[in-house]
Amino acid sequence: MTVVDKLRNEHDISRYELEMLLTTNEASCIEALKSSAREEANKVYGNKVFIRGLIELSSHCKNDCLYCGLRRSNSTAVRYRLSDDDIYYCCETGYKLGFRTFVMQGGEDGWFDDKRMCRIVSTVRNRFPDCAITLSLGERSRESYQALFDAGANRYLLRHETASPEHYAQLHPAEMSWQNRIDCLYALKEIGYQVGCGFMVGSPYQTFDTLYADLQFIRNFQPHMVGIGPFISAHDTPFANMPNGSVQTTLRLLAIIRLLHPHVLLPATTALGTLHPQGRELGIQFGANVVMPNLSPRDHRKDYAIYDNKICTGEESAECMACTEMRMKRIGYETVVSRGDFNPNYEA
Repeated sequence: MTVVDKLRNEHDISRYELEMLLTTNEASCIEALKSSAREEANKVYGNKVFIRGLIELSSHCKNDCLYCGLRRSNSTAVRYRLSDDDIYYCCETGYKLGFRTFVMQGGEDGWFDDKRMCRIVSTVRNRFPDCAITLSLGERSRESYQALFDAGANRYLLRHETASPEHYAQLHPAEMSWQNRIDCLYALKEIGYQVGCGFMVGSPYQTFDTLYADLQFIRNFQPHMVGIGPFISAHDTPFANMPNGSVQTTLRLLAIIRLLHPHVLLPATTALGTLHPQGRELGIQFGANVVMPNLSPRDHRKDYAIYDNKICTGEESAECMACTEMRMKRIGYETVVSRGDFNPNYEA
């Protein structure tokens, strides 16, 4: 039995097997990993790619993460906040285009407190009752998560960043706590959200040991979604001169995660598309099944600069959607704008 066969059959991997799969130059092994991941995704969800509409609420952030272009110490970052009406307009535009999932993402901005966010979530829920509402607003209190869930939010994305407390401390300022990040993820799951975690591939100081810990965390936590993408440096941050993550390593890790957790919703991220012109298509071919076109107002897309040279900052929402559909169709996949909920028993 090959390493890929074992991974597919047992949904587990050893530290040694991980390093082997990430470093091998053997074409047959890489192809077996890719094809097995794609077959597993097709078995569960068919040749469907779920589309989520991304709305970037705010470029303000109270945190000072060393890798992020929106860190509070970056005096050159352009700051903006969408108004309530801006957000509703984005949702209305997306709904007319067929989107049935909205992903509201932003820095940890106190302006979007519980009162404001609950009002926004409740309004979107009432106006678009057949849509899923996903939030990605960082660390909040359990009470805040509960209030947002009660207001109508369905899903929450919060990358754990790394399963190693020591590595976490190398990526974040001292006032941020790895344990609090993990506690937030478990609180979200206990409340009833569909929960997404994830990490950057090739982040500074990442090792095979930390990557192995990440995969074991995912295997044990059993999230509904996992978001991984290559680290891309941002200017005017402490990591501005650090090398970007590897596209090939990211693709292999997507495939490994698909085989570890076959039913997971797995995005082919914008970061992957930023480093490679066909990055998102390659991500789908290595086992991903979600893409997230941008519904944010075009005037602000370039300002949500968490890393440099982000793609799709100048397109209108309809253009972004049409481009995504065309790209997926070209590689033989059908874009689906339904809610696309995680379902451990779903088989196409």
